[in-house]
Amino acid sequence: MRNLIKILIFTFIIGICFFVVSDIFAQQNPLPLNFSLSSKPDDGGVQLTSAMKIVVMITILSLAPSLLTMVTSFTRIVIILSFMKRALSIGSQPSNQILVGMALFLTFYIMNPVWKEINDKAIQPMLKKEISEKEAFDKGIVPLRKFMFKYTRTKDLALFVHLTKGTRPKTPDDIPTTTLIPAFIISEMKTAFQMGFVLFIPFLIIDMVTASILLAMGMIVLPPMIVSMPFKILMFVMVDGWYLLIRSITLGYQ
Repeated sequence: MRNLIKILIFTFIIGICFFVVSDIFAQQNPLPLNFSLSSKPDDGGVQLTSAMKIVVMITILSLAPSLLTMVTSFTRIVIILSFMKRALSIGSQPSNQILVGMALFLTFYIMNPVWKEINDKAIQPMLKKEISEKEAFDKGIVPLRKFMFKYTRTKDLALFVHLTKGTRPKTPDDIPTTTLIPAFIISEMKTAFQMGFVLFIPFLIIDMVTASILLAMGMIVLPPMIVSMPFKILMFVMVDGWYLLIRSITLGYQ
């Protein structure tokens, strides 16, 4: 939480600096840098200066990590990998950077069909100026909503629809994206915890057997986890655990 606050404060300070520098530059070198937010340049849209455009871009970039982690498969993958690390009791190996990197690239692989559809139907037509920015957003959000609907439990979706206290939606298209996203997040977390529990069972059995043997031998001082760790790593390697784990995660999205 503290790191998030620091990032927001830093972003705000950078935005102010850009405003000041841009105003000084504009006074010395006035240039026609205004543009319209509307789809048509002559319909009286809101005009933004170059500094405001920079602040908008910084805001979008600051929100990009949250969007990547919350509306994709990243949440489920990183939680499962964390459970796997804790079940093996191998301390800091693999490091958190490796797990996050693995989760990130698995997310790119799993979400590739969705990204491709967004690129074909929204981004490329917008770059070719065949559609406006608003139309591109409306078309681009459809594949992402379809993905989230597919992996969101009806119970979780009904919870947030009820909490909004609005008109009951008749079709999935009537459900706002702001309602769909939190329902999708808790559905992904529930699935990840279920898979994590299943992953813990075989390693927990090894810990219990090791503890029973050490207790029978009278080695009470020796921590059972130190003795069981090599056996858990050996079992994980012999069954080709990383292959089975990644295969299960990937097939869960097909």
